[in-house]
Amino acid sequence: MIAVRGGIVTVSTKGAAGERPDESGPAIREALVAAGHEVVSAALVPDDATRIATAILDAIHAGANVVLTTGGTGLSPNDVTPEATRRVIDREVPGIAEALRSRSLEKTAHAMLSRAVAGAAGATLVVNLPGSPKAVGESMAVLLPVLPHAVELLAGESGEAGHRRA
Repeated sequence: MIAVRGGIVTVSTKGAAGERPDESGPAIREALVAAGHEVVSAALVPDDATRIATAILDAIHAGANVVLTTGGTGLSPNDVTPEATRRVIDREVPGIAEALRSRSLEKTAHAMLSRAVAGAAGATLVVNLPGSPKAVGESMAVLLPVLPHAVELLAGESGEAGHRRA
């Protein structure tokens, strides 16, 4: 089994400026560690597509095989996390974003306003999570059970000959 090595990117202009504490990034870290996974990088960046994309790539270069972003997925003009994510992923994994939205819809109709995406950047899974710590916790409950298998599939180590990398 391949170990899950997480990278965390918190997207918050106010947080990056020191005007608001980051609560969502630590919520992701806590959930990953509680599940027995390692966190290899964490960053707090403003709502800027280039800075977000760079932070995702930095996490990958630090050894993350899962990068979880938090924040910047809504409809506000400065919410650009999905666009930044699409810059770095090779292919989308829409089922993850759909599952996270589905769970959130059980709590609030506002979940349908999420533009969050998930996808693969090479052998790394990148997933956009909501910006609130409560919503992060709800999302992590959905996501954590599939992370080990997703990491194995992306690494070509699923045990099934048809899934192995050539």
